[in-house]
Amino acid sequence: MNPDSHICLCFRISRRKLAKFVRFHKPKVPSQLSECGGAGTGCGWCIPYLRMIFEQETKGGGIVSGLDMITEEEYASGRSEHINTGKGKPPKLSGE
Repeated sequence: MNPDSHICLCFRISRRKLAKFVRFHKPKVPSQLSECGGAGTGCGWCIPYLRMIFEQETKGGGIVSGLDMITEEEYASGRSEHINTGKGKPPKLSGE
């Protein structure tokens, strides 16, 4: 996935935005990435990927192997399966 790919699909937060958040705000734990537009607080699918971004950025940036090995389509398909099996529920956005 590229830097502009959405990691948090519920709130449409990109990998680039999350990486910049970590570099600028220097969160102490991965769960603090939720302060970046609510990332990880919707269906929960992105939480393991938020941890990957946190770990990589706190170690100086570079490649997040788990994210670089997956396409956007595979990522979205995994999220759909996550939701369809009852492991998460996306938030209702305004207007729904």
